[in-house]
Amino acid sequence: MSLHALFPKLSLPLRGLQLLRSRTLTAPNRPYGAVAQARSVLETELESIRVAGTWKGERVITSKQGAHISVDGSSADILNFCANNYLGLSSHPEVIQAGIEALQKYGAGLSSVRFICGTQDLHKKLEQKLAQFHEREDCILYASCFDANAGLFEVLLGPEDAVLSDELNHASIIDGIRLCRAKRLRYKHMDLNDLEDKLKESQSSRLRLVVTDGVFSMDGDVAPLVGICDLAEQYGALVFIDECHATGFLGIRGRGTDELLGVMDRVHIVNSTLGKALGGAAGGYTVGPKPLIDLLRQRSRPYLFSNSLPPPVVGSATRAVELLLASNEIAQSMAAKTMRFRNGMTQAGFTIAGAAHPICPVMLGDARLASLMADDMLKLGVYVIGFSYPVVPKGKARIRVQISAAHTDSDIDRTVDAFIQTGRKHGVIS
Repeated sequence: MSLHALFPKLSLPLRGLQLLRSRTLTAPNRPYGAVAQARSVLETELESIRVAGTWKGERVITSKQGAHISVDGSSADILNFCANNYLGLSSHPEVIQAGIEALQKYGAGLSSVRFICGTQDLHKKLEQKLAQFHEREDCILYASCFDANAGLFEVLLGPEDAVLSDELNHASIIDGIRLCRAKRLRYKHMDLNDLEDKLKESQSSRLRLVVTDGVFSMDGDVAPLVGICDLAEQYGALVFIDECHATGFLGIRGRGTDELLGVMDRVHIVNSTLGKALGGAAGGYTVGPKPLIDLLRQRSRPYLFSNSLPPPVVGSATRAVELLLASNEIAQSMAAKTMRFRNGMTQAGFTIAGAAHPICPVMLGDARLASLMADDMLKLGVYVIGFSYPVVPKGKARIRVQISAAHTDSDIDRTVDAFIQTGRKHGVIS
């Protein structure tokens, strides 16, 4: 007796399954309708990026990070002028050795989040040293500064609060603010008058937090922290800064923008990264008042639901911070190198955005031009990258050059000469 006879109510579903199975067997390579549609949409979007000249390729490096690198497809020694390796610590022998020792002693990873079984003594040691470095009460580590920014605002701010954010803040700040329920007010870039208007507008809020990058990564311009702190104190607001492009090398001891401008005791919360000047591996953190850090450990979702930083990363970063706590010599070497590049490029006729920061954007305007010039620079042995929309506004394409303490004067002069040669080829300078 058949199944259909025994279970007549199942006959239609069974026939449906048989039909589905038959179709699957007879047309195994036929794309599912929704997948085919999605593929078409994605390919159309990708083609629009290529046509616009804003496609971001990935060159392959076959060596350690440093001022001199090897690049797949090139046999020459390549100068790297686009890394966030501001202090040259990514390949510092003591930083590497500290990572090796941490790997041998503590293993490759924790296979856990911090609050379950993912906190080792080396995590607590790094948090203590970062709090000491920034002269704040406490510190909490994250997998990245993107996570630190994603995890802060929704914990600190509620519907009765307000957040006032510079319009050119980093994408991670923007995304973090979107996650919170506070009233959101955006003020014009580094415009203190507009910030004051927004502070007046939000006076009924319980807490108000002024949020800014310490240094804006695309232009290398420094936030007017003195004026921001003056207004915050006048209107009873807190101040937050993201210091990813300042920690380790701005200020006389490399503490960052707040030290540079003399407001360390007036900025309340600092987020920064281990992935740039402090060894360059990975990781981010928040430093600030201990009650805030304690609350972040209880409620910050990126902290609670992400694996602990791997021991080798923590070991390397700890040694990088120790080097900076012991001496400001590396940080102090940055100013002269930065001005050597800026002056050479300006004298040659290029427009360099920002002022006195190792981020030196060579402004070109056109996305295709920025990409072509970057390719030609590589042929001359200098690794730089063109930046265009959506990373920067339309019409503001540039090649972002970044100076490192590891660069020599000869490296800088060679790069300026390559820019002059390439700029003349493309009609940027005469």
